[in-house]
Amino acid sequence: MAQLYFYYSAMNAGKSTSLLQSAYNYKERGMHVVLFTAALDDRFGTGVVASRIGLQAEAQLFGQDSHLLEQINKLNRQQRIDCVFIDEAQFLTKEQVKQLTFVVDELNIPVLAYGLRTDFAGETFEGSHYLLAWADKLVELKTVCHCGRKANFVVRMDEQGQAVKQGAQVDVGGNDKYVSMCRLHFKQLVWE
Repeated sequence: MAQLYFYYSAMNAGKSTSLLQSAYNYKERGMHVVLFTAALDDRFGTGVVASRIGLQAEAQLFGQDSHLLEQINKLNRQQRIDCVFIDEAQFLTKEQVKQLTFVVDELNIPVLAYGLRTDFAGETFEGSHYLLAWADKLVELKTVCHCGRKANFVVRMDEQGQAVKQGAQVDVGGNDKYVSMCRLHFKQLVWE
């Protein structure tokens, strides 16, 4: 029976690497997979899931208006899909997460979604919020703060190296803009 998985973490925990490894494992066994990534994140090219260690694969794009159930159903009619992988799942909408539950329950296709749990202000993204609520399995991928504790928050830094405390929830970037931190250090920079 298919299930909806949500693999979540702060930045630099290896979400994309884990996604690419899992997709490779399916392909190595002769299974057909489909990868999706957010259209708004084109840091590594359009339609590419890429990890910091150099692994990458082509992916379908999703945006705010994408109807994932229709897209996946159409692709599944062309060739049976054994698993769907979603990178940058925090950018999914509530409706898209709901559609993924139909992919799992009606099409019987497992969905593995990977994304951030919270934004730079410690608030959940819409996609993460509903994945945390509706996924069958939740898996936390861990990374560490500069102090050695588990990092479960992300701090957005400005050009002067100061923590950003307000602004748009989405501002795509990598290590040049974001730092993963434990709650203690996050609070010291963002809440205090």
